[in-house]
Amino acid sequence: MRTTENSVRVVAPGSRVAGGEAESLKGEFRGLLQQVGLPGFAPEQFWTSALDAPPALGQFLEDYLDRLLLPCELPAIVAACGHARRGGLRELLAQDQCLAAPLLSTPFAAPSRRMGWLQLSRLRPLRDDRFVQRYLAAVESGQAHGWHTIVFGVTLAVFSLPLRQGLLYYSQETLSALASAAGRSKSIGPSQLDDLLSGLLARVPEAVEDAISKYEG
Repeated sequence: MRTTENSVRVVAPGSRVAGGEAESLKGEFRGLLQQVGLPGFAPEQFWTSALDAPPALGQFLEDYLDRLLLPCELPAIVAACGHARRGGLRELLAQDQCLAAPLLSTPFAAPSRRMGWLQLSRLRPLRDDRFVQRYLAAVESGQAHGWHTIVFGVTLAVFSLPLRQGLLYYSQETLSALASAAGRSKSIGPSQLDDLLSGLLARVPEAVEDAISKYEG
């Protein structure tokens, strides 16, 4: 079964949980990204320059785009969404473990797990969703890390949210929040931030389609 936007599980009409959780995603992700985007928070292997000038900030954002967002996070969201739609818990747990290698060496690991846990705990009221409850139990028991990208993919499936729109939204919010949090120096103005972001965001739609097509293939 392919991960298409037509192969979704329908949430019961009138579900207050579904509406509230879908609406809360934006604020939660901003909270995560503000944590990981602060200058000096990352180890040297992720960025080495002070982010107080457009070239340094631009390099940081490109590093994030090339090393995490495009090759790791977008495919992780796509795969997690597909596993959740099919009820593939074993595959989701294997994916959760595989993500440890690229994430643990970055400043994103601990905040990702904290935010993933927060988002997953907000799905706890979905008692009749056996997949969600089993993944929640695996995270609580230490069998899974609960990365925020995986939980985001699961959330897209649970609430029948469009996959492509979710990926585009995630990318835009992520890059925008990182640019805002890391580029708070007075030497970087709003127009310069916009210029940095526009070039990076232009690469996202193609990457989204590539992530979906590779998973479906």
